[in-house]
Amino acid sequence: MENKRSWKDYLLLHGALFLYSTGSIYSKTAAGKEFLSLGFCLFYGLMLLNLFVYAILWQQILKRFPLTIAFANKAVTIVWGIVWGSLIFQETITWRMLLGAVVIILGVLVVVTDHE
Repeated sequence: MENKRSWKDYLLLHGALFLYSTGSIYSKTAAGKEFLSLGFCLFYGLMLLNLFVYAILWQQILKRFPLTIAFANKAVTIVWGIVWGSLIFQETITWRMLLGAVVIILGVLVVVTDHE
């Protein structure tokens, strides 16, 4: 496998991870609906569709990246979870969450730069 990856490869990787992170929005919204109601089925179905599309994209990502880099970058979805929680569900962002997000991003940078 070649060591140089294009910006398009990283865009695919982080686009897929962004998509994956939106699944938490659908699942949390579904959890707030009455079981088997129309709203529940709609958001649960969106979550399943999201995971299906993500699974296909993930296979394409694994063709372009070593597993260590792909999984290290997957931790970025936790940062997206913090963003979604704040923007959509009005959850409070604490300094510990921000510190954790910084640690995650630094960890991803260490793995990616060390590998390449």
